[in-house]
Amino acid sequence: MEKIKELICVHTGAADSVKTPKIIEDLTDFFAVQYNDVVVLGEKPYLIRGNQREGRFGIEDEPKFWVRNAIDLTDGKTKIIKMIFTEEYMANIGGILFRCIRSPKKEARVLEKVKHHERFMHGFGIHDKAGNTIRVIDYIKGINLTDHVLNQSKNHEQYYFTKFKVIFDEFIELVKAIEFLHNCGEKHGDIRRDHVIIDSETGIARWIDFDYTFTNSENRFGFDLFGLGNILMFLTGGGDITHHQLSKWQHKALECLSDDDLSVVIQNRVANLKKVFPYIGDELNYVLLHFSQGAEVFYETTGEFLSDLHEVNEKLYNKAWNV
Repeated sequence: MEKIKELICVHTGAADSVKTPKIIEDLTDFFAVQYNDVVVLGEKPYLIRGNQREGRFGIEDEPKFWVRNAIDLTDGKTKIIKMIFTEEYMANIGGILFRCIRSPKKEARVLEKVKHHERFMHGFGIHDKAGNTIRVIDYIKGINLTDHVLNQSKNHEQYYFTKFKVIFDEFIELVKAIEFLHNCGEKHGDIRRDHVIIDSETGIARWIDFDYTFTNSENRFGFDLFGLGNILMFLTGGGDITHHQLSKWQHKALECLSDDDLSVVIQNRVANLKKVFPYIGDELNYVLLHFSQGAEVFYETTGEFLSDLHEVNEKLYNKAWNV
């Protein structure tokens, strides 16, 4: 115990005298894990700090009580400790039903498979004293993809012709990473733009948070692909383009938009963005329409999706030289 107290002093800059911390080896009750407790996993001590937070569906900064920031007391590095929290829901996208399940074991398995891949968060799974699958994640310093794009897209036309190409290149690398995952027989399971962090040390975009999995007998990887389509819409629009926003702008596109032009996933968002921004390339808009309510065919593999993205990228490159 004295050794742990000494390490706390070293890595927190605390005074020589610190309170004796509570030592936790069974993380079954994640609400019982509090600030300044020490969690021991595989004989390694971690000093618990605050909760991780996450915004979703317009709700910002919702605490994730089962996910805690921590300090590895052996080296002072910041880690994220993910404890056991299970949930399940059904998603209906374009008439395709997906059963979505949060699976700590799946995330631990994926962490092992991507440990040498630069486009994913890194970490490992380990069992606590009660046999729970805990994940210890390396903290990635940076901003999420949402903020990265919104910081650059105040003027859409300028953004599209001067910034979008670089962002699109990075998106292709992210899709390649998901293809790698699929080729390993795995899925991300919760593809969202706030699950992409721009690493401030390397400048590259990296996937985080893959503790969900999903099942569908007809479209094995479809849920991931719909998530990628959502991100592409956001990147192309320089933000979410919704009916509400177009009404605020009194945009003339409202006169010609139909339900077929809207996203099949989040149905107030516009997928047919060429009706809003006419200078968007036909090739790019063709890809976006695969994620619209009017789509007759959806992508079934990342390979199909990547093939079309590469064609789009060639046109973006050529246009960049002509601007």
